[in-house]
Amino acid sequence: MLVNFTKMQGLGNDFIIIDNIDEKLSLSSEKIKALSDRKFGIGFDQLLLVQNSTSVDADFRYIIYNSDGSEVAQCGNGARCFARFVKENKLSTKNPITVETSESLMHLLINDDGTVKVDMGKPNFSPERIPLSINDESLFYSIEGYQLGALSIGNPHCVITLDEISSIDIENIAIKIQQSELLPEGANIGFMQIVSPTEINLRVYERGAGETMACGSGACAAVAHGVNIGKLENTVEVNLTGGRAIIDYNSNGHVFLLGPAEFVFDGKIEI
Repeated sequence: MLVNFTKMQGLGNDFIIIDNIDEKLSLSSEKIKALSDRKFGIGFDQLLLVQNSTSVDADFRYIIYNSDGSEVAQCGNGARCFARFVKENKLSTKNPITVETSESLMHLLINDDGTVKVDMGKPNFSPERIPLSINDESLFYSIEGYQLGALSIGNPHCVITLDEISSIDIENIAIKIQQSELLPEGANIGFMQIVSPTEINLRVYERGAGETMACGSGACAAVAHGVNIGKLENTVEVNLTGGRAIIDYNSNGHVFLLGPAEFVFDGKIEI
């Protein structure tokens, strides 16, 4: 089966997006792994499928697979690319559009300059909803010897605040935390350096993908945690390896992600 795909990136976090409105395509985890290989496949951090929504309140269903073939519930950088893909391929003329994920509904607004603003919903700090196998909610938890914040932005995140993050080996630390019995579904691990109350540097080691050049939900999680502990203001510039995102954690409790979404190339592949 010959399948059309589009390669896109948001701040270096790269994706392939496939129009699967007719739902003829079915992908095994082994096939996704093969496609994600950067030498023998296309290469990507996540694969995104555009499908019909099962909700009357949404325009599309947004399905996300990590490069290891695992399905996840949330990807903020991917959502921005999803919005531009839908518009450029004339799948909808609406702006904003509403997309259904396995966890929630997301609202995506394309700006005149091609950037996209994503309503990521309300962060959830309840251990049960993260999930985190600890009874009482706290600003900080001790996991594998590290003090960190934990929350869900539709997917689980842990945030470690450090004085400097550019030279540390985040992989070994992140894997150790991800494998903790306290995190039954693992988590994306963010390493945050606070530059000022309105600016942070951030690196994220994602479940199923490793360290990516940017993680939209990770940026939202870091800012929400920083606001929660009184270290950050509500609007923050987040410097990621691949570029800058703007996070707004506003008064109604929703967190918004603003950043670019760029087309790289179109192609066809036998699946």
